[in-house]
Amino acid sequence: MTIERPAVPNPDGGPLRIRLDLSYDGAPFAGWATQPGLVTVQGTLEVSLAVLFRRPVRVTVAGRTDAGVHARGQVVHFDAAADEWTGLARSTDLPPDEAFRRRLRGVLNRELTVPLKEAGLSRRAVEAMAGAIEVHRASLAPEGFDARFSALWRRYSYRIADNQQGWDPLQRGTTLWHKAELNEAAMNEAASGVLGVQDFLSFCKPRERATTVRELQEFTFTRREDGILEARLKADAFCHNMVRSLIGGSLLVGTGERAPGWLAERMFARVRDSKSKLAPPHPLVLEEVKYPGEAELRARAEATRARRE
Repeated sequence: MTIERPAVPNPDGGPLRIRLDLSYDGAPFAGWATQPGLVTVQGTLEVSLAVLFRRPVRVTVAGRTDAGVHARGQVVHFDAAADEWTGLARSTDLPPDEAFRRRLRGVLNRELTVPLKEAGLSRRAVEAMAGAIEVHRASLAPEGFDARFSALWRRYSYRIADNQQGWDPLQRGTTLWHKAELNEAAMNEAASGVLGVQDFLSFCKPRERATTVRELQEFTFTRREDGILEARLKADAFCHNMVRSLIGGSLLVGTGERAPGWLAERMFARVRDSKSKLAPPHPLVLEEVKYPGEAELRARAEATRARRE
């Protein structure tokens, strides 16, 4: 069975919309989006759902992440028949949401071993993926919910250790080790110059027929008590490579190679060229996705979809 159109929760029959809240370690994956011949987060999740439902399942995500990028608060949705949602709980005393969550976790952590090995992955690669995706919650979504288009904003973090005394080997998978000390005041001045509704073409890898206009609502650098410099970025949505490009430009400002106003100059130039530098992906984490109240979900999705298209 394949469900072609977006569904709404319908307990009396017909398809339901299921929301999943999950986190993942992006290191073992070639990014979020399914790619031929590569192991991705989306591909792994969809294969797991296909094992449960014995049919192809397509998921929609709140925000695609690049290869090596992590997520702590990712949200996806997919559509399923009512009997598929309740069926996994029939032999248990658990409610459908918890029964489904436990069953999906089991597939992700155990039952994918054989198909992953058949796909040509080494034993070490397969072991690295065990526990790399964690499903925290499965639930029936409210009417009108769309993981991508209903979102109000996404928030990312990026950790930088610019002092060798702070180079913790246990955190090297999620922290950039930067050899030169950074001036966070200059970086914050630069970041403030690109806030608001702007065309971020200079910091994006454009997709065909897609806009590069976004509302950057927050962009700050804060020195934590442990000496780590942490960036926080929040926007209604992010273009491909946008966060890493903004961080990469800010690093040039932090070392003094560029003046604080350079980031805004690059933005207003609206041209993507070799001057745009990508920061490494491994310290980047999708922290949170925010949605409006249930009564506003459909209107938000329709308005966002109209702007994107």
